[in-house]
Amino acid sequence: MENQDRETEKIHKENRETDAPKRMKDMNPEEKKAYIKSEVLSYVLYLLIAVVITIFLLNFVGQRMVVNGPSMENTLHDGESLIVDKLSYRFSDPKRFDIVVFPYKYEENTLFIKRVIGLPGETVRIDHFGKIYINGEVLEENYGRETILSPGRAVEEITLGSDEYFVLGDNRNNSTDSRDPFVGNIKKSEFVGRAFLRIWPLDKFGFIRHQ
Repeated sequence: MENQDRETEKIHKENRETDAPKRMKDMNPEEKKAYIKSEVLSYVLYLLIAVVITIFLLNFVGQRMVVNGPSMENTLHDGESLIVDKLSYRFSDPKRFDIVVFPYKYEENTLFIKRVIGLPGETVRIDHFGKIYINGEVLEENYGRETILSPGRAVEEITLGSDEYFVLGDNRNNSTDSRDPFVGNIKKSEFVGRAFLRIWPLDKFGFIRHQ
């Protein structure tokens, strides 16, 4: 039995040696040239495929962004790098407390990142004590860094349209958001996507909590 195992191992070894390409030192100049060309083409093809996949992911699945400013503290901080999920909202609607990214309509190439508070069809109001009311009921949440001092346009009840969302920054007193008429209600079609993964700093690497 032991002899049979040795013979089998010997056959496998011979087959590997037979199938293996010639070593460079055993090749003539033409073979070396053809081999190097083949290796270079394989490497270039690999890089091309990697670039195409990366472009596809960044354009259709995810997008990298850097947080600029303190408006989402203490959840997100200035300088942190995130991956934004651009795919989810193609198949589902934003949920309350999702952290969303959308363009600021009055400044080119500027993205805002905020938290969804009000959903389509709801009414939103913020009183002078900083309490948020959804459909007349106080919203129970603990994302706000501190009590809201300025209700802005939400001091009067706002009725959201069938495709509109009301968003706030977690740092409520240092955030330009739906309370400001220059931001206002945000339509689903305006959302770039949902904050998904924090990739920098490395000690905070991980998925971003929404609910």
